[in-house]
Amino acid sequence: MPVNISRLRRWFAAAAIAAGVIVGGAYFYARHRVQNALKQVPEKIGADIRQSAQGYTYSQSVQGRTLFKIQAAKALFKLDGRAELRDVAITLYGKDAGRFDQIYGSDFEYDTQSGDVTAHGKVQIDLEANPAGLTSPDQTPPKELKNPIHLETSGLVFNQKTGDAQTKDRVDFRISQASGSAIGVSYVSKSDTLTFDSQVEITLAGPKAAIVTAARGTITKDPRVVLLQTVRMQQGIQRGEADNATLFLSSDNTLDRILAAGNVRVALGGKQPTQLHADQLELLLDQGGDELRAATFSGNVAMESAGSSPMKGSAGRVVASFSGDNVLSKVRAEENVRLLQPQPSTPSARAQTYELNAAAVNFFVAAGKRLSRAETSGSAQFRVQPTAPNAGQTLITAAKFTAQFDALGQLASVHGAPDARIVSTNPGQPDRVSTSLAVDANFSPGQGMETAEQQGNVMFTDGDRKAWADHARYTPANQMLELTGSPRVLDRNMATTARTLRMNRATGEGFADGDVKSTYTDLKPQPGGALLASSSPIHVTAGAMTIHRNPAIALYTGDVHLWQDARVVAAPSIEFDRNRRSIVASGSASQPVSTVVVQTGKHGRVVPTTITSGQLTYMDNERKAHYADGVTAKSTDFTLTSEQMDVFLEPRNQSSGDRSAGGQASEEGKLDHIVAQGQVVVTQPTRRATGDQLTYTAADSKFVLTGGPPCIFDAERGKITGVSLTLFRGDDRVLVEGTDTSPSVTQTRVAR
Repeated sequence: MPVNISRLRRWFAAAAIAAGVIVGGAYFYARHRVQNALKQVPEKIGADIRQSAQGYTYSQSVQGRTLFKIQAAKALFKLDGRAELRDVAITLYGKDAGRFDQIYGSDFEYDTQSGDVTAHGKVQIDLEANPAGLTSPDQTPPKELKNPIHLETSGLVFNQKTGDAQTKDRVDFRISQASGSAIGVSYVSKSDTLTFDSQVEITLAGPKAAIVTAARGTITKDPRVVLLQTVRMQQGIQRGEADNATLFLSSDNTLDRILAAGNVRVALGGKQPTQLHADQLELLLDQGGDELRAATFSGNVAMESAGSSPMKGSAGRVVASFSGDNVLSKVRAEENVRLLQPQPSTPSARAQTYELNAAAVNFFVAAGKRLSRAETSGSAQFRVQPTAPNAGQTLITAAKFTAQFDALGQLASVHGAPDARIVSTNPGQPDRVSTSLAVDANFSPGQGMETAEQQGNVMFTDGDRKAWADHARYTPANQMLELTGSPRVLDRNMATTARTLRMNRATGEGFADGDVKSTYTDLKPQPGGALLASSSPIHVTAGAMTIHRNPAIALYTGDVHLWQDARVVAAPSIEFDRNRRSIVASGSASQPVSTVVVQTGKHGRVVPTTITSGQLTYMDNERKAHYADGVTAKSTDFTLTSEQMDVFLEPRNQSSGDRSAGGQASEEGKLDHIVAQGQVVVTQPTRRATGDQLTYTAADSKFVLTGGPPCIFDAERGKITGVSLTLFRGDDRVLVEGTDTSPSVTQTRVAR
C-alpha cells in the first residue's frame, strides 16, 4: 500500500519522542520519598517547636544506602502544626541506588494536621537515571548527566497521609529533543497513577518542529504505560490523530511500543497527499526506544492518495517493517487486500483503472524511498477496467503475483504463476478465457498495460472457439491474442494448425500464418450436392488464413489446396463457406485455379478432366462450377479453352448410385455437362474446332459449337464451317447445320 515513506517515518519517530517526553511526568514517583521525609520531621523535632533551624538536613537510609536526602537553608516550625521550609533541595537515590533525581524550590509549607505539603512558587525537578549507583559509594552522583528530564510547576499539593498529589497549575517539561506542557496534574498513590488533566502539548525540536497534543494523559506504574486521549500530531502539512494512544514503557522508562486505537488517521501532504485510516496502529521500537522496528495498522485499514498517481487501497491489516535509522524496508498487507489505481486517458490509451485483490501482499522498499517489488500470498487477481460506459474488462488471476516497479516507483511488470488465467469480457458477448502455467503483464507509464504473455499449456476459449499453444501474447490496445508454439484452434467443427495463430478478442476475427492446415469434420452428406457433398472431412492447406466475424467463412491464401476424398481444388486464394459448402477461388496466369472432375469413359473407366482458370465460383447445392478469366479443360483426348465456362455436375445421390461394369461405385462429383463461352477452342489429336459458345454433354460425349461462325479444321478433310457444328468425342463424326440461307448439311464419317 504505497505511502510517502519519509513522512510516515518522521511521524513514527515524532510519536516515539513525544511519548518519552510525557513519561517525564514520572517525576511524581518521587512523592513517596518526600512523603516519608516530611512525615518524620515533626516526630524528630517536636510539634510545638517555634524556633528556626539554620542549614537543616535530613536523610533516610536502608541497609547502609541512602534513599533520599532533604536539604533546606532554613526550617521554621510553628505552634499551629505548620512548618515552613526555605530554599529546599531534595535528592532521591531510590531503593536500588539507580536514580539521581532532584527536586528544588524556594518555599514549601507542611500542615501536620491535614498532611498536606504545599509548594509556594515554582518547583523545579530534574530526573536522571544512575545505573552505576549500586557499584559506587553511597550518595555518589553520576559521572555525567545524560540529558536529564526537567520539569517545572507551581501550586503542587502533596498529602503525606494518602500519598496523593495534585496541582491545577501548568506543568512544563523539557528534554534535549522536545519540550511540553499540561494543565493540571494529579497523582493517586494506591494505584500509582499520574494523570495530566487537560491540554497536554509537546513540541518536538528540529528543523521541522512537530506538535503533539492530547486532551488528557495518564501514567501507570503497573503496567508501566502512558495513556493519551484524543491524540493529535501536527508537523507542517503532516497530521496524525487517534481517539486513544497507549505508550508501553520498559523498566528504565524507555519506550517499547505505542498502540493507537479508535479512528486512527494519518494525513501526509505534499505532491501526492495521502490519507491513512485504521481502527488501530501499533508501533514497535528497539530496546532503547530510539528506532522504529515495525508499524502495524489493523482493522478496516484504508488508504487514499491524490496527485499525479492517485490510488485507493484497503486491507484488514498492514505491517510496515523498518531497518536501521527508521528506514522503511517492507510493507505487508493482509486480509482481503484491495488496491485501485486509475489511469487517465492518453492519445493512445483509454482511461482505465487497475485493481489488485489478494489474500496478502508484500511490498519491498528500496532505500526507504520507493517501491521496488511486490509479492502476493494466496490466490490473487488483477483487473484492468476501462472507465468508459459499457466497456469490457480484463481480469488476470494466478496463485501468486510478483510485481516489479521502475526507478520512479511506478508499476512496470507483473508475473503470475502457477494457474494463470485471463478473462476478457465485452457486453453482449461470451467471456473470452485463456489459461496457462504462467502470465507476464508489462506496463508503460501513462499508457497502462501494454502486453500480457502466457507460457506453458496455454488454452483459450471464446464461445465455440477453442485454441491451444505453448505461448500466447495479448495486447489490450487492439485486443489481439497471438498464439505460437504448435498452436491449434478448434472453431466449432473446424480445426486449424499453423506456425502462428492470432485472434481479435473484440471482433472475433482470426488469422493464421505459416503452414496452415484446416480440417472440417462432422459434415452431413448432401444428397443434392456434388463436388463437396460427402460426409468425409474437408481439408485445406495454405500459407495463411483469415476468418472474419462469421466463423463459417474462411479465406485461405498462398498455395491453397482444398480437397474432400479425391476431389481437389488448388489456387493461390480460396474463400470457403463451410455452411453453404461453396468456394470462391482466385488465381493468375502463372498460378491458375485448378480442379478435377470425372466422367465415365469407354468400358466404364473413370476419365478425369482437369480444369484451370483465373477465377472459380462453386456452389455445391447448385452443383455448378463457374470458371472465368481464361479457362482450360484438359482430358485424356481433348483440350477445351474459353474465356469462361460453367461446369455442371451430377448430384451425389445419382452419381454415387451408379455402378460401373466392374461393380464399383462411380466417383462423386461426376461431370454432367459443360457450357463454355467466348473464344471457344476444342483441340483433339486430329482436329481443331472454334466458336463463340460450346455445350458438352458427358452422357453422349458430344460437343456442340455455335457462334463465330463455328468452324472445324481437319488435317485430312480441310476446313468446315456452319451455323452449328456437332463433334462426337468417340469418333470423327461432324454434324454441320445451316440456316435458310445455307440449308446444306454435310456429314462425314470415317470408320475406325
